[in-house]
Amino acid sequence: MAFHRQRPNQRQQNSQLRKKRTCRFCDNKEFYVDYKNEKKLQRFVSEQGRIIPKRITGTCAKHQRMLVIAIKRARHMALLPFVADAVK
Repeated sequence: MAFHRQRPNQRQQNSQLRKKRTCRFCDNKEFYVDYKNEKKLQRFVSEQGRIIPKRITGTCAKHQRMLVIAIKRARHMALLPFVADAVK
């Protein structure tokens, strides 16, 4: 009779390996995400022009909402492109 090792649950294993990301805006104690700071907004937009979700960037819900509004305002003011040149 062979003994089988019990494997830990896959979710438990992944949660132990991953570190919880903190919000960059909360760390810097920023109260407002400015649409005029295009270099900062460019970090949260993919190469194709899509807004990167908060589960990937690690921003909190409050700052993610402010970030989305700022990106959309910057696009409207032509500070950021709606779509990348490669996609066109």
